[in-house]
Amino acid sequence: MSTPKKGNLSPSEDELFVVITAGNVQEASRLLGCKDVRVNCLDEYGMTPLMHAAYKGKADMCKLLLQHGADVNCNEHEHRYTALMFAGLSGKTDITWMMLDAGAETDVVNSVGRTAAQMAAFVGQHDCVTVINNFFSRARLDYYTKPQGLEKEPKLPSKLAGPLHKVIMSTNLNPVKMVMLVKENPLVAEVEALEKCRRVMELICEKCIKQQDMNEVLAMKMHYISCVLGKCASFLKDREDKLDGLVKSLLKGRDRDGFPVYQEKFLRECIRKFPYCDATLLQQLVRSIAPVEIGNDPTALSVLTQAITGQVGFMDAEFCTSCGEKGAEKRCSLCKMVIYCDQACQKMHWFTHKKVCKTLQEQREEQESEAVKEATGSMRELSVEANASQSPSNQETGRRERRPRPESRTKTDPETRTHIYYPPEDRVEGREIPTRKTRGCGGRPSF
Repeated sequence: MSTPKKGNLSPSEDELFVVITAGNVQEASRLLGCKDVRVNCLDEYGMTPLMHAAYKGKADMCKLLLQHGADVNCNEHEHRYTALMFAGLSGKTDITWMMLDAGAETDVVNSVGRTAAQMAAFVGQHDCVTVINNFFSRARLDYYTKPQGLEKEPKLPSKLAGPLHKVIMSTNLNPVKMVMLVKENPLVAEVEALEKCRRVMELICEKCIKQQDMNEVLAMKMHYISCVLGKCASFLKDREDKLDGLVKSLLKGRDRDGFPVYQEKFLRECIRKFPYCDATLLQQLVRSIAPVEIGNDPTALSVLTQAITGQVGFMDAEFCTSCGEKGAEKRCSLCKMVIYCDQACQKMHWFTHKKVCKTLQEQREEQESEAVKEATGSMRELSVEANASQSPSNQETGRRERRPRPESRTKTDPETRTHIYYPPEDRVEGREIPTRKTRGCGGRPSF
């Protein structure tokens, strides 16, 4: 099928672009059923309806267009933008994921040599960057759900592919969150199922390293997930409290400041066990983490998250103290120092937080009092400087210095014995003013 020409639109196709901008899904569905409407038609700039819908952030419209066969990799835009690039620019993570799931290519560059992830990062859409960098297609995982070669059964049962793919696609690498994802799905929360999933993660990790275009980032993520799944399996085998015990172990903080020491040690051990010692990413992680004492910044989780997901450390966002989810808003009502997603996360963390809550509250009050003192001192310094900048006379009078008005002068003519009046100098203003003479006290004025 030949590529449509730019701007060669039928009246119905013109109307389709207008409807997409308005977000009318029903009308768009009707127009797509017309014979003279092509789903991949191009406007004068080379944009398809899918590109318009992605840029406008219309998720339902994008879904409709993809169902009608829209080409997600169309590259006829005048600056060679793709639908994935427009989705990243819009800042909508659900649309970005939709484009990726439909087969959008992530390594295509536009006319200035930028990929979709780079374009999204340029405009500050870091969540979309994370989605693009961490995308792993379901088709790549489904490969392991079919017997290969002489295998009698697949390495991964089909029923486990969906739950495992959800874990892989998670951009939150906090081990507590990953254990919660395992725990919420009974199909995965079994020792045998976890061992199969762990084995598949190791195979994908090996494949990422040995393929021609080596992907160390994805390999590290798969290795990390396999370590978490292995730890879940060991707790299910050996502990009576099952995965609840693992969550508590990961959350338990030390007495003096509540820092989760076990979680930090577990993450460092996961990184240390990465089987490919020559990997550049591993060496970078070790150099960043090794010199840091446990309890100080940066933590192993923050370094690993930045390396794998690409999330920047200076993002203006709050993260849940329990599960690490972004966008937490609920603070502890006592100390105001820790923040949670919801009441469930607060309840899950309370067993360890209650030991340090009062200490944190005292620290916060002390910091606030010091901040008030510092602000007061700064205000006093500014006041002194302002007074010092004034002249001494102004400090005494407290008002602007004004010139004294010159007094009027009167002289007596010795011959006529008349008084001559001279007006004040500041009223003359360069003009001649006639003098007024008077005879005696009650004489008539003469000029």
